[in-house]
Amino acid sequence: MILCSNPKAQYRAHKPEIDKEISKVLESGQYILGEQVQSFEREFAQYLGVNFAIGVGSGTEALHIALKAAGLGKGDEVITVSHTAIATVAAIEVAGANPVLVDIESDFYTINPNKLKKAISKKTRAIIPVHLYGQPADLAPIASFARQHRIHLIEDCAQAHGAMYKGKRIGSWGNLACFSFYPTKNLGAFGDGGAIVTSSKKLANTCRMLREYGWSETKVSSIPGWSSRLDELQAAVLRVKLRYLDKDNESRMKLAAMYDTLLAETDLILPKKKARATHVYHQYVVRSERRDALRDFLMKKGIQTLIHYPIPVHLQPAYRGKVKTGGKLKETEHAANKVLSLPIYPELTQTQLRLVVKTIRAFFDQ
Repeated sequence: MILCSNPKAQYRAHKPEIDKEISKVLESGQYILGEQVQSFEREFAQYLGVNFAIGVGSGTEALHIALKAAGLGKGDEVITVSHTAIATVAAIEVAGANPVLVDIESDFYTINPNKLKKAISKKTRAIIPVHLYGQPADLAPIASFARQHRIHLIEDCAQAHGAMYKGKRIGSWGNLACFSFYPTKNLGAFGDGGAIVTSSKKLANTCRMLREYGWSETKVSSIPGWSSRLDELQAAVLRVKLRYLDKDNESRMKLAAMYDTLLAETDLILPKKKARATHVYHQYVVRSERRDALRDFLMKKGIQTLIHYPIPVHLQPAYRGKVKTGGKLKETEHAANKVLSLPIYPELTQTQLRLVVKTIRAFFDQ
């Protein structure tokens, strides 16, 4: 089976270093918010070009805490997209705010800046652009809009570790930015994990308090908080893998370039790249009018594909008719019916990729 992603292959690629660091943590006897977390927070912030990183329990919790640190709550509105993982919208609701969903750019699957004006209201307090599939959202007009309306820009970077926009890392554009370290991510742990990053000392301090019961000092809660902590074992793994992130992203980009060349003459619509951005291909997403038949054909031939995402948030049973939208979501609904993620990860071999391409061609030649 050729998998769509393979976290085990990345473990094997860095096994001696990872095993060594895990052993050190086990021997240390300190497993929560210790030296490994502090070192990872410092190294990750430096990598992104921001002042602070705060490790938390998951990417969803990162968004939740970021929203609360920014002061959002009941009655506030947050503009984001429907073509995203449910986690983006779930975090907004857990924070007590209301999502307002807008359409995406058809070529890039990220939030359409031209749709923001229609979605904003007196209740709008933040925008969450999602850097989907490894492609940065068009941050310049989004950041300008946020400044103009004096609302928070909170980046959802869960699928774009290491991507760049106009020469700056994503995660360094917003007031706050949130990352997931789920095992299949470009920078993945061996369990759940996440981080919030910011250059604001005040916001960073609030995030640290919120992740651990609102403590401003040992066991003294200055604000209401909860428990959401990145553990030492995951931080140790992430420190090793962070050293290889750029190299691994380069591998993803080379594989994507091969797909671009070898699939150019098929009936697939291939992913497009923004001119001012670096796409790091968390997913290599194509579109096909025969998506479901192609997916079934590939699976029968031992090739796994995935659909990100088959049902937009606004059409999910939990949200249908209950969530506000900033206009029609035509491109979102079109994408959901056509997109297909092909196998891509740093350890995927060229031989495996060529087999994927050969099988796709065989499908269209039937």
